[in-house]
Amino acid sequence: MAPKVQTTKAAKAAAAMAGGKSRKKTVKRVKDKAQHHVILDQPLYDRIFKEAGASKFFTVSVLVDRLKVNGSLARRALKALEEEGIIKPVITHSKQKTYTRVAE
Repeated sequence: MAPKVQTTKAAKAAAAMAGGKSRKKTVKRVKDKAQHHVILDQPLYDRIFKEAGASKFFTVSVLVDRLKVNGSLARRALKALEEEGIIKPVITHSKQKTYTRVAE
């Protein structure tokens, strides 16, 4: 290995000031905060039951997208629909549960 060349403070400062071509700054878009429901009131409860007859399958994310509810509310709604016997679980995974309508 070749010995390292000693540089003076003035040389270091000149190298730092020289700089190269400046980079373009990327514009970061700010995502709007979602204004989802956080309380399960009676009109929302009725909408969830109405939606249960209209769709083939349900997941937490489907309810969040369609009904604009919080994730915890969607999980509670799916549990309530399952207890009522309106939907049944198809795939039970630790991260995502998938439900379908009960054939009548």
